[in-house]
Amino acid sequence: MNHQDGARDRRTFLKEAAALGSALYLAGPSLAQAADWKTQIGLELFTVRDLTAKDYEGTLAKLAAIGYKEIEPASDYAGMEPKQFRAMLDRLGLSMPSTHVGATEGPELEKQLEGFQLMGIQYTEVRAARGIGGGRGRGPGVPDRAAPPAVNAPPPPRPQPQAPTEESIKRQAEALNRNGAIVKKFGMKMLIHNHTNEFAFVEGSTTRRPYDILLAETDPALVAMQLDIGWATVAGQNIPEMFKKNPGRFELWHVKDANGIKAMTAAMTQSERMRAAKLVPVGTGEIDYKPIFTQAKLAGMKHFCIEQDSAVEGDSIAAAKTSFENLKKLLS
Repeated sequence: MNHQDGARDRRTFLKEAAALGSALYLAGPSLAQAADWKTQIGLELFTVRDLTAKDYEGTLAKLAAIGYKEIEPASDYAGMEPKQFRAMLDRLGLSMPSTHVGATEGPELEKQLEGFQLMGIQYTEVRAARGIGGGRGRGPGVPDRAAPPAVNAPPPPRPQPQAPTEESIKRQAEALNRNGAIVKKFGMKMLIHNHTNEFAFVEGSTTRRPYDILLAETDPALVAMQLDIGWATVAGQNIPEMFKKNPGRFELWHVKDANGIKAMTAAMTQSERMRAAKLVPVGTGEIDYKPIFTQAKLAGMKHFCIEQDSAVEGDSIAAAKTSFENLKKLLS
């Protein structure tokens, strides 16, 4: 091949490459980003909690063999020191950008965050320290010991959960911002995870919901929303519309699927919706993730993990594999 032929071939290659790049750009994020997202699929370890309780590293090895690249712990770090845990992740080719085993307020907080930093954590929760005596405190007005019921008396009515007030949610947002300023020193952000009750109205309002208030009152530089797309959809939310209203806020996703959503009615409470949802592996339920992932850039999404709370009712590794394979196919 002479020099002129080589030059023509090079020009032809560059033109074809440019044309392919333009085609991907015009196709939008559904094609241009799919290759990135499918190589960083994560799993919330609550999905396989029955197995990690018996063999933590062995379970992570099975997840890595399936193809998972990221994990999010749900309960503990297998009793390991941060350096040990990070070494295990490195051996298995896994990373841990977020955690639900949060740090605890108090004099040891920054030491905990140093360990989180070593493990590669970028998003965390910080929980309030327990009061003196341990355990969860009683609500106001609850006596130390209830009087015994009368003989043959009917069972007392089940107490209804009290709706949060706008003021209590704002105090929660203040705490998130305050702790967010601390974790920022370690290169991290606070995360907010939702279920369904965050989408119920606050006490005395027919327009304001806890989730709306948290979005409005938290500092985006300090606090990221971890949107549990499954529970938000069960709660009746339109996910792409959420992204449009608050672009860039949803840096973390929980990718969860469910059946029974289409049969839900407007009269159902959020607690009733949550109980009625049947959680299933991703791709086998009623949530269409394709249009959701096309809006990942608008949402500001950086990391996501699959979660199936009910997987332990069967073979949790098999359920995790089904979800992985279905989501990878959707993103391909």
